[in-house]
Amino acid sequence: MLFQIKSYLQFLWHSKNEHAVHSPFVFSLLTKCFYDKKSKPEYAILRKYRNSLLANNNTIEVTDFGAGSKVFKSNTRVISKIAKTAGISSKRAELLFRITHYFQPQSILEIGTSLGLATAALSLGSRSVGIKAKIITLEGCPNTMAIAKSQLQLFPFDNVNPIVTEFSSYLNDFRLSTFDFKLIYFDGNHSKKATLDYFDLLLPTITNETVWIFDDIHWSPEMEEAWKIIKKHPKVTVTIDTFQWGLVFFRREQPKEHFVIRT
Repeated sequence: MLFQIKSYLQFLWHSKNEHAVHSPFVFSLLTKCFYDKKSKPEYAILRKYRNSLLANNNTIEVTDFGAGSKVFKSNTRVISKIAKTAGISSKRAELLFRITHYFQPQSILEIGTSLGLATAALSLGSRSVGIKAKIITLEGCPNTMAIAKSQLQLFPFDNVNPIVTEFSSYLNDFRLSTFDFKLIYFDGNHSKKATLDYFDLLLPTITNETVWIFDDIHWSPEMEEAWKIIKKHPKVTVTIDTFQWGLVFFRREQPKEHFVIRT
């Protein structure tokens, strides 16, 4: 906790808003997407999805393949508490919806379904622009995915393909070079090694329009180290650090720039 407080204070010191951004690409993203304060009808669906999980006091046994939890001491967890403490926040779910809506990706990969809160935002974001993006979402814990599947079936999210798998095995076995995921949301294993492994495995899928979002880049010292390595990669041109997320772009026409942005 002390590390994250210190990291957040450093973030606030270095962060800017749209007035300090001179890149037309990033300025447009901030003004038309990040800082869009207009209410959307899809937000009500996201709230309904979240509230149904917050009302679920059943327990499940969670299989954790990642870096562990800073909140839960036991693998037996109440679903409502998972949704409240471990899932994407309401504010970030709305931002994820807007990002998906803004970039209109035709194909999406989510690494780490959890209870499907982010999955719902990705699905709604694609539908809102009249397309039905193909969404593959991966989860290592079968009990967690069972809850997510039952939730997703209650809503019009039929473009989601949920897969229970260990992430590295799936990415190693899958013919990723035949796919070009326009948007990838990384929220599965908050360790330096796993994050960098996924980065390397998924590089064959990038195009000029690809958007990658890494969750919890300041979760730990090693996640910050992973983020620094990602920023320096020669194929990475633009990155945006929002403290909670790190957005990565591979736009060849863009000069290499790194932004620290308040959202």
